[in-house]
Amino acid sequence: MKTFAMAACVALLATTAMAATPNTLTASETAAGWRLLFDGKSTAGWRGFKTAEPDAGWTAKGELSPDPKVSKDIMTKDSFENFDLSFEWKISPKGNSGVMFHVTEAGNQTYESGPEYQVLDNSRGEPPLEQAGGLFALYAPEGAVTKPVGEFNQARLIVNHGKVEHWLNGVKVAAYDLNSADFKARVAASKFKAWPPFAASPTGHIALQNHGDAVAFRSLKIRVLK
Repeated sequence: MKTFAMAACVALLATTAMAATPNTLTASETAAGWRLLFDGKSTAGWRGFKTAEPDAGWTAKGELSPDPKVSKDIMTKDSFENFDLSFEWKISPKGNSGVMFHVTEAGNQTYESGPEYQVLDNSRGEPPLEQAGGLFALYAPEGAVTKPVGEFNQARLIVNHGKVEHWLNGVKVAAYDLNSADFKARVAASKFKAWPPFAASPTGHIALQNHGDAVAFRSLKIRVLK
């Protein structure tokens, strides 16, 4: 576990150092196996939940953003099992959103199957289990420091054979094991117990949530882990 954490930290520092122009890859990132999920210009590679194309209202002008009033969640066309996902997010005052992973089309919403990396303006006053950077409603973030509202935060989500790490602005703020007794006990004691598909699949789509508040994502890039 220490080796994995150290490797993740080194990779994080390397990516942060290389990150210059949003929505692009450096030669080093490309050589390391990173690929863009968003090119800054289009929603290519994205679709809706149970629909072939992205839902209405999502714009791609340097930032991937929903229309808070009409858009539904979008998700990657591809599915991912073990991966290192890097992205930036910017939230509106009192805003709420999230990034789900291992999303399947079982259930009626993306969050009924996919665990959620929380995106939030913490001044909204939500309890610790629902603050930015944590696993929504299950694991509170520790040591998380968010940028002021209106500025982009750097996030990282690493999923490696059930072991998951959440990073926020260079700090590892949460770690858990999807296959552990602790994780399963927390799910059983939460609202997610009502949804059998939740965290049940070892692979799935990555979804961006529209929670009814203005939010923007950029520099979404992923590296598949073996």
